[in-house]
Order: sequence, then structure tokens, then C-alpha cells
Amino acid sequence: MASVNPFNLSDSEEEAERRPNEKVDTERSPSDGAPGPPPGNPFSPPADVEPPTLLLSSNRTSPSGEGISLSAATISAMAGTAETRVSADVIAAQLLRDQYILTALEFHTELLEAGRELPRLRDYFSNPGNFERQSGTPPAKDQVLGPGGPLNRAGSISTLDSLDFARYSDDGNRESDERVAESELPSQERKNLKTSPEIQEPIRPLEKRALNFLVNEYLLKNEYKLSSITFSDENDDQDFELWDDVGLNIPKPPGLLQLYRNCGSTLSSPRDMVDVSVGVDFGDLPGNCIPQEPPKKPDLSQQQQTEVVQELEYQLSLLNSEKQSLAEQIKKLQSEIQTLKRSVSSPPPATLDLGSQNSPNPSSSSTSTACPTDHPSVPPTDNGQYLDIRGVSDAENDQGSPSAQNSSQPHLQSCGKIKSTPRVQFDQPNRKLSPAFQQALLSFCRMCSDSRLGAEVSRIADSEESVMLMLGRCLPHIVPNVLLAKREELIPLILCTACLHPEPKERDQLLHILFNLIKRPDDEQRQMILTGCVAFAKHVGPTRVEAELLPQCWEQINHKYPERRLLVAESCGALAPYLPKEIRSSLVLSMLQQMLAEDKADMVREAVVKSLGIIMGYIDDSDKYSQGFELMLLSLGDPSERVVNAVHQVFIPAFAAWATELGSLHTALIPSLLTRIEKLLMQGEHSLDEHKLHIFLSALQSLIPPLFAVVLQNAPFTSRARLQGEIPTIEVTRFPRPASPLQDVATIIGSREMLSALLLLYDHQLEHEGTTGWDSLLWVVNQFLPQLIEIVGRINVTSSTCVHEFSRFFWRFCRTFGKIFTNTKVKPQFQEILRLSEENVDASAGNGILTKATVPIYATGVLTCYNQEEDRKLLVGFLEDVMTTLSLSHAPLDSLKASFVELGANPVYHELLLTVLWYGVVHTSALVRCTAARMFELLVKGVNETLVAQRVVPALITLSSDPEISVRISTIPAFGTIMETVTQKELLERVKMQLASFLEDPQYQDQHSLHMEIIRTFGRVGPNAEPRFRDEFVLPHLHKLALANNSQAVENKRIDIATQLFEAYSALSCCFISEEVMVNHFLPGLRCLHADMEQLSPEHEVILSSMIKECEIKVENRGMSDAQGSISIASSLVGEDAKTKFLSKMGQLTTSGAMLANVFQRKK
Repeated sequence: MASVNPFNLSDSEEEAERRPNEKVDTERSPSDGAPGPPPGNPFSPPADVEPPTLLLSSNRTSPSGEGISLSAATISAMAGTAETRVSADVIAAQLLRDQYILTALEFHTELLEAGRELPRLRDYFSNPGNFERQSGTPPAKDQVLGPGGPLNRAGSISTLDSLDFARYSDDGNRESDERVAESELPSQERKNLKTSPEIQEPIRPLEKRALNFLVNEYLLKNEYKLSSITFSDENDDQDFELWDDVGLNIPKPPGLLQLYRNCGSTLSSPRDMVDVSVGVDFGDLPGNCIPQEPPKKPDLSQQQQTEVVQELEYQLSLLNSEKQSLAEQIKKLQSEIQTLKRSVSSPPPATLDLGSQNSPNPSSSSTSTACPTDHPSVPPTDNGQYLDIRGVSDAENDQGSPSAQNSSQPHLQSCGKIKSTPRVQFDQPNRKLSPAFQQALLSFCRMCSDSRLGAEVSRIADSEESVMLMLGRCLPHIVPNVLLAKREELIPLILCTACLHPEPKERDQLLHILFNLIKRPDDEQRQMILTGCVAFAKHVGPTRVEAELLPQCWEQINHKYPERRLLVAESCGALAPYLPKEIRSSLVLSMLQQMLAEDKADMVREAVVKSLGIIMGYIDDSDKYSQGFELMLLSLGDPSERVVNAVHQVFIPAFAAWATELGSLHTALIPSLLTRIEKLLMQGEHSLDEHKLHIFLSALQSLIPPLFAVVLQNAPFTSRARLQGEIPTIEVTRFPRPASPLQDVATIIGSREMLSALLLLYDHQLEHEGTTGWDSLLWVVNQFLPQLIEIVGRINVTSSTCVHEFSRFFWRFCRTFGKIFTNTKVKPQFQEILRLSEENVDASAGNGILTKATVPIYATGVLTCYNQEEDRKLLVGFLEDVMTTLSLSHAPLDSLKASFVELGANPVYHELLLTVLWYGVVHTSALVRCTAARMFELLVKGVNETLVAQRVVPALITLSSDPEISVRISTIPAFGTIMETVTQKELLERVKMQLASFLEDPQYQDQHSLHMEIIRTFGRVGPNAEPRFRDEFVLPHLHKLALANNSQAVENKRIDIATQLFEAYSALSCCFISEEVMVNHFLPGLRCLHADMEQLSPEHEVILSSMIKECEIKVENRGMSDAQGSISIASSLVGEDAKTKFLSKMGQLTTSGAMLANVFQRKK
């Protein structure tokens, strides 16, 4: 409630009753706390009137513009005459002025009892602001003035009933006396006294809340949005939206900026009331007035005169500033008029009516733009003009009505502004209806302007700013009523309004609506929102992007819907080019790092990684390099494949580009990855962490294109590259297919034309001029390659994953750097290490280089880069030499097997591998022929049946008739693999005949190693072989071998055969076997094996007994019922105890053959 000034006197109660529509008291303006002077009558008394003695006047202005005041002497003179009666209102004002509070209260009570309540006393005693107490500190600018100066205040909730009037009885004026004494001090001493820190009291709760409100308001108005959010969180007990929440019953004071500008100035506060009265020359009074001798009025003190002058100067400065702002509006509107004249052929709008601004007398202005001058200026809430569609007559009636002047907000807003649109003229009927009748008649049109929507409809904005304000008000009500599937249609409207709206709070609300527009936005909807955010950022600049868009992202970083978090992650990347560089490398980077570590949705982390890549492309703080490297390793270790792909496609290329600019790509980034790989190999010699190795090696592979770009850009010939003349196009197969456009060397260099020109010079330099002075290439040749080759020699050759990873790395490396580089720099280094001699196959020492992974990686990663005839010959010769050397040295064949497995995965190399194996088939050494026979087993699975029939089977049949029995035995695994994979009946019959010859030929009856190899092969291929082959060939021959083993005299051979038979029967027990085969071959074979187990291992005998028992029960049940033709032995174990016991025993037997042999030792 606004405080009441008790010194505005009305002449009498009757006069107040005659003017019910006029305000008796003047309220303080929310903006400056004091009513401004009328434009045509500033605070300046006439020159011929003496200064008044008492500052008692009425702010009510007479129609003639002259103020009427009553001095104390005049009042007393009037009181002495019979004709003049002093009104109760004057007495009340005098009591309040002299601070006779209790007397005024008693007077107020008596008037209430008499039924004559005075508004002045009622308003005074009902306003708790008149009784709030301020201690001896100087009055603040927003302090309410009481009679005779600042009034002591009580708490914010104090009222008349709770006020202790004893404080005002004896020494209630002590504080005012102290202020008077302080005012007598010199101005400098008074200033020092007020600002001395020794006498400042601690801040009170209400003062703290008021200052908090002003500080938060300042932060919001000056775009410190994030600071405002933090400040609000730290003061969560206060509502910064409402000034009333502070608890002070006073209007909101001016902002911090205005307080700062006025601090230390001697200007009186704009909230202080300055009452000015003018004397009346009794000679000018009408004749019926009793002439009185004019009383002598003492001169105003010098200080009072100074304060009046200062107040007038302050008012003058306000008017000057208003004049400047109006002049700027004039220029703006004139420019708009000129624009409209040029763009529209219709007549230009009406000329500017500046009469209301330039005329000192309001009556001289045109009627359409006249503004009431007896009201304090109210700051417009809309800052816009509106066309009233209610009708000209209605508007004119509103102008003429005083109540309409007080209540019509749009009319007050248009006061003092330039007339920008012409008044629309309507034909008036030639009737004599009274305005009241006309309004009552029109009221039946059922127009509604009382509601919010009605108020918006009843006025039409006629300027851009007004349109923005209207949209800002209406959009929050429109959005919830639009279908979710169509809300993206509102995005342009929301963004345009948020971009151009003048109020920060409204802009923040609109952007909040934008980010919450759709509950779970899909890809297309998110793209629309991101497009709008980028357009917004381009228009408003980095400061507003930071202050307005980033807080919206921060609010939704932990939203429950992944689509909303995905929008945040994508927004961070899309807005990165338009943010301040400090924010990019601090706040945004921290947001994305948090989301990468905490978010559980794969698609959100994928978007985070892509946005991090964009940030890496715009960051320029070198201190963040280490943080970027750690983020790269963290994202590479993500369990989601789509996240890892995003790292290789976006993050690593962008980070590599930054490392290139810093000069640390080949000096820090790549060496750090190599160091981690070496450390990993040292720590995991027995159990290598292949996943970590994959992470580091894949990152190294993604850095090959940037490394080659560095070599080209720092070459001696770079300055000679010209884009003139005819430049040959780059072959499509020149470079490996990049994972993304960011890994394309042409993109990194700048264009395919420039890359083509550099490649011509690059090949010429390598072939003819050498590498002298080429530091980047020399680092690759002398440091990078040797370190890689050393690492390759330390990985486990039996790990197909590691071999494949390094093979792909060297393949991409050689293809990127070109054929000349591969032939002259890479191959020589491998060939120097892989010298094909027995010295490099030191199997006893275990460090033979030919037995390590260097062989398959060189064969599959380097020699396969180019597929021309000379390259194929080189690969064939290398594999033949390795096979020969390893065979003759009796070395492990793991490196050769790894080469065949890696090459056999690509059908292009099947003919080449068959050529190598045929070389082994016809080799003079039986050791080489044995190796070739074993290599066929690896090759058969990937080769098509045509090649198997034409090339593989003839070679194996040739080897199966080899003079050396070891060579013939070596062909059995390959024959078994053919039975497992081939479906051609003729081919299977040929293989079956060859295996039958091994089993039935008398010359092989005593070949223990041959029988062992056949049983092992049957156990491996039996479950996957054709059922007919298994039932008619495999199981009957296993039965014969088990029966023959019962009569084996040599215990070691019997143990070996029993071991292989147990493993074979365990594998075949999971197959479907017909009843006839089970009765005739499977069960008899199990019984024969059981007979051996009784003597060799009672533990295995228990398992075999349960298997036999369950098979017999199943056969009996099948005979009594119509069962299916085949059963599964494993699924027939119905007893839970037997099943558990069987599986536990099988788990114990998953050991090597040697250990199984020890298990079967006969107990002594």
C-alpha cells in the first residue's frame, strides 16, 4: 500500500464532496516516488510572490493552472472571522504535521463515534508504513516521509494496535534533533560521517531481503542469467518475482543503477515530497473579501532554497532525457515512414503530431494526442501503441471522462508518444442520441473485453515491438492447446518472439517453452528446434546465447526422457560456434563431460561425443588438451558400439586437427598411444586385455589420415604445389574408404585438387629426391615404424583378434602412404627382421621371429595392400618360404596358421593359398607335405565346394597315398572337415571311401596314431556331420574301435584310445540317434568303453553307467509307446541327481589329453 502524504490539504469537507472524482492525496510513483511537476507548471513560484513560510500546499491543480495554498497565518486569520470556518481536515493535517499522534488518534476516534470519518486520518492510521521505525542512520531514498521529515518505523507488520506510542512521548524527537544537528555540519564532514564504516550498523533482515531483490533484478536486467540462477538458489527462502515478498510496505525502489548514480550527490531524493505554496496578493481579492493586512513572511533559509533549486534541476534533467528519447523515436519513425513510402505505393501515413511534446501548455495540443497533466508519469508496461477497435466515439468518451483517464492503461501508455497511425474516421449519423444512450445501445453487441483474451482482441498492435509483446503474452496460452504432433509449427513463432522481445523475463519463458515444446521430440522435431536455436544464436550474438539458451540446456541435462537429454547434447554442439570461447572450453565442456560419464542412454552419449568433437574443433585453450585426450580414451571405452563409432567419425578427427595445430600430433598424441600399447603388453604377457588393446589401436588407426596430411603439409615441395593446369584425378582406390568425411585426406587438406597436386609431388619426391629435410616423414620412418614392428613381435600369435587388428592397421597405413612408400620404406624394415633362415626359427629358445605375429601381420597387412601380379608373387613366395622353413625346423606352425586364417577369410586369396599348399603337396620333404596337409583343414571351411572338389580333394587324396605314414595321417583332419562342411554326395562318398580305407585296410590295424587321429576327428565333426554319415559310418566304426581297445595289451595305448573315445561319445551323446543304431552300435560301444573305465577310472565309470542306464530306459519306453525316430541322449537324463552328477563330472574332465591320461591310471 502506498504511503499517504498527510500535508495535502483540501479546503473543506464540502469542497471534497463536490469533487468526488478527484484524488485528495497524491500517491507516490512506482518509478521515482514523487509526482513530477505538470509539464506547463514546474515548481517555480511567481517572481512577485515572497517565499512561503510553511510548506503546506495541495498538489491539486485548478483549471486555470494556478495553485492555491494556505499559510499558517492565513489559517489563523480565517479562524478569527465568523465567515471562515476551519475544516476538520485542516486540523487533522496540522496535528499530523506537528506529530501530535495521540491527539490525532483521539480526534480520529471521536470523529468515528460521530459518524464523520476523515479519509486522511483513516489512511494514515491504517498504513503500517507510517509507523515503521528507522534508527539513527540517515534516511534511505525509499524511506517514507512523515510529518516534518522521515518518520520512525516499526517492523513491516506493525499496525496501530501494536505500536508503542511511549517511544514518541518524551524524547521521540531526539533522532530528528540529531539529524538537524548533523545537517548543520559541513557537507564534507557530513559525507564522511555517513560513510564512516565505524558507525555503520549490521544489516537487518528486511534490508537484506530488499538488497537481495535489487541485486537479483540487476543481474537479470544486465544478462547475468547464470549468476542470477546461482544467487536465487543461495537465497531460496525469498521469492524474487514479487517485491511484496520482501516484507516492506513501500513501493519498489529504483534499481541499483539509479541508486548508484544518485549516491554521493547532494540532490534531494526523488521520493522526497517538496511542497511549494504561493502567496495571494490581497489587492487582487474580490471586493466581498475582508481585506486583511498581509502577514510578514520570513525568508526561506538558504538551505531550503538550495534544495528547491536542486529539485528543479533534477526535474529539468529528467525532462531533457525524455526529450532526447522522444527525438530518437521521431527519427526512428521518420525512417520507417520513408521505408514505407519507398515500398508501398499508397499514400504515406499521417504526419507526426509533435504538439503534445513541444507545447508548454497542454491545452494547445491536439485533442487526439492530449495527455492528462495532473497525473504522475507511469512507466508503460507494454512500450507499444495500440489501435482501439471499440470505436471512435467510445474512445473519445473515454478521453473526456476523468475515470477513464485514471483506469485506461492503453491510453496512459500512449501519452507523450508520437502519433504513429492516423485516426480512422467513421461516418457519424445525423442523430442526437446522448452518449450514455449510445453506449447503452452498443452494449447489446455482446463484445467482451474484460477477460485476458478479450483484452488482447480489443486492441491491435500497430508496431513491431507491440506485436512482439502481444506474442509474448499469447504464446504461453496457445502452445498447450496445440496438438503434440503439430507443435513444431510454432517453433518459428516462438523463436522470432524470443529474439525480438524486449523483456528478458519473457524471452526466458519463451525459450523455456521451446525446449519443453514437445514431450519426447523425434529426430525431425529435434532438427527443427536445433535449426531454430542456431538461427537465434546468429541473430542475438554470443552474450545472449550464453545468458538465455545455455540455462535452458542446463535445466534439462538430467531430464527423465532421453529424447530431451539428447536435445541438450545436440544443442551444445550446434551452439558451439556461437558461444564465447571461455564458455566453450569451460561450462559447455563440463556439461558434456558430465553427460558422457553419467547418462545411461546410448543415443545420448553418442550425441555427446559428436558435440565434444565439434567443441574440439572450436576450442583454442591449449590447457584443455589433456582433458580432451582423457575424454577420447573414456569415450573409446564406452560399451556401446554406436558411441565408439561416433568417436572415430567425429571426435578423433577433430581432436587430431587441434593436435596438428598445436604441433603435437606426431610429438605427443601418437607417441602417448604407442606408450600405452607397450605398457599394456608388458602388463599382460599371459593374459592380455584385448579390449584395451583394441581401443588404443583403433584410435591409432583413426589418426593415420591426419598423420599423412601432416607429412604432405610439411614436405619440402608443399610451397611448389599449384592448382594450375590440368590436375589428374585421384584414383578411387588410392585411399581406404574413410569412416567419415572428417577422415578423408582431401577434406583435411582442403580440396581434392590440392591433394592431387600434393600427391604428384609426394610420389616424385620419394622416388627421385629422397627424404632429406623432411622431418615429419623421417619421424614416421625412423621412429614410428620401428616401434610398431617391435610391438607386433610381442603380441600373442594365437590371438586371432590381435592379429586381425594389427593387420588392418598396417593395411590402412600402407594404403594411405602409398605404394612407393610401402615398397621403399615399410617392406625393407620387415624383410630385414624376417630373414628366412633357421637362425630366425630358434624354437628351443622360444624367440624365433618366424614363430611370432610378425609373420601373419606382414603377410596380411603389408603384402596384401596391392593386388598386382608382382605383389601376389611376392606374397606366395613369402608364404612358401615360411612354410618350408618352419617345417624343416620342426617349429610351431601357429604363425603360418594365423596367416592362413586371416587370408582365408577373404575369398580373393583362396586360389593363392591353394597355390601355396600345392607347392607343399609336391615338396620333396615329408615334413613340408605334412604341414601342407594340416593347412588344408584351415582352408576347407571358407572355400566354396567347387574349389574343394577341384583343388582340395585331389590334393588330399594324393597325400593320402604318400609313402610316409605321417603324411597320410595328417590328411585325416582335413577329410573330416570336408565331411562336416560339404553337402555334395559324390564328394562325401569319395571322402568316405578314403576314411574307410584308413580304418579297414589291414596295414593300418596297428597304427595307433592313425586311430587316435580318426577318433579325435570323429568326435569333432560327428555332431555337425550329415546324420546318415554319422549313423552309417561314424558310430559303427567307433563301436569297432572300442571293442578292439578292450583287447589292447599295451596299457598306454589303451589309455589314449579310451581318452579319445570318452570325449567322442560325450560329444555324440548330444545328437539324435535312431533306435536301431543305438541298440546295435551306440549302446554296445558305451558298454565296451565302460569295461575299460572299470579298470582305468571308477569316476568315469559312474558317468558311463548313468549314460548306459538312461539309454536303456529310453529304448524300453520307446518300445512301449509311439515315440519319435530319434532321441537326444542329453535330454533323456530325467533324474535330477544323475544329470547334476554327470554334468559335474564332465566339467571336471575339460582338461588336456595328458591330464586325462593321468586320470585313467589304474589304481595300485
